[in-house]
Amino acid sequence: MTPGPSELLNYMRRHQGDFESLLRRFVETDSPSLDKEATDRLVDWLQSELIALGCDVTRLAQERYGDHLLARYWPERLGPAPEGQLLVLCHIDTVWPAGETARRPFHITGGMAFGPGAMDMKGGAVQALMALRALSDLGVRPARPVVLLFNTDEEVGSPSSRSFIEAEAQRSKAAFVLEPAVGVKGMIKTFRKGVGGFRIRVEGRAAHAGADHERGVNAIEELASQILRIQAMTDYATGTTLNVGVVSGGSRPNVVPAAAEAAVDCRVSTMAEADRVVAAMKSLQPVNPKAKLTVEGGLNRPPMERTPAIVALFERAKAYAAELGLSLAETGTGGGSDGNFTAALGVPTLDGMGAVGEGGHAQDEYLITKFMPERAALLVRMLQTT
Repeated sequence: MTPGPSELLNYMRRHQGDFESLLRRFVETDSPSLDKEATDRLVDWLQSELIALGCDVTRLAQERYGDHLLARYWPERLGPAPEGQLLVLCHIDTVWPAGETARRPFHITGGMAFGPGAMDMKGGAVQALMALRALSDLGVRPARPVVLLFNTDEEVGSPSSRSFIEAEAQRSKAAFVLEPAVGVKGMIKTFRKGVGGFRIRVEGRAAHAGADHERGVNAIEELASQILRIQAMTDYATGTTLNVGVVSGGSRPNVVPAAAEAAVDCRVSTMAEADRVVAAMKSLQPVNPKAKLTVEGGLNRPPMERTPAIVALFERAKAYAAELGLSLAETGTGGGSDGNFTAALGVPTLDGMGAVGEGGHAQDEYLITKFMPERAALLVRMLQTT
């Protein structure tokens, strides 16, 4: 007999201690994006957990990053699998270096769990494991096979996992991203901005700043002109922002600088706006014809646009949350995630299905532990009915 919403929620709440012990295990294993050895230790443990939960697991070996895990849940007892699949995305890498957990040990105080990566997004990974456990323990039949992808390079743009994410998305009816929710109200993300990056390089000509100033071509001066052009592309009405965030150039005060460069962050709300901004950046020309200008980069995460299909999926989640006695709201963010990739392929995607808390990428990051069972129960309901 399929459990009702209250039985499902009660099951999750009875396992509050398991949520917290799993979270401790996740957090106490450092997993920096650029430390393969450290991250693979977490991958080793997670792989064994997924197998124990009845998943068929494929380990996607990587050279630079930790290995990714692709887990498929559809036990033989469920019989022939229906068409399509449901995709659950979790990243297990963090922005914190190895040894950070030793410096800031995991602890729970006043119903809040603290520790590197606790909210972003190891809490979401815990909720995924507990959802799998509930599917098995309660005999819940998901609507179609559930595929979970745990990647290890999201915090650096998912360079090695993007192709796997997109391949699985193309086989999926919906995607659920267990990134943190927005704020302590646990809002779901139904849109995200696309993210781009550019590097501007200027080549001038060096000269003695006192004896031969007029012979020089000042690369910093040219770059300054380009910075004003780039910053002026920001348009808050359309949600487009460009930020020149890092600048370097020159060698000594008494030398006309021969080289300068800048790194630019770009955020856009739609693909049409992305195309416009990329074209504008690529068409930049030197103000001083004696200077040489090079523009590299482009969009690395397409925007997750709020489509009717995404809205419909959210409304379903909102209704199921109400069945569980929960309130659910939607919003968006300027940050990107792996949900940008799935949504850009036309797959209905809900992001922010993970932990509830605050302080992502900050030393005071925390999640509210009492919400973990509720969010896991909601995920189970979505897997059961989508």
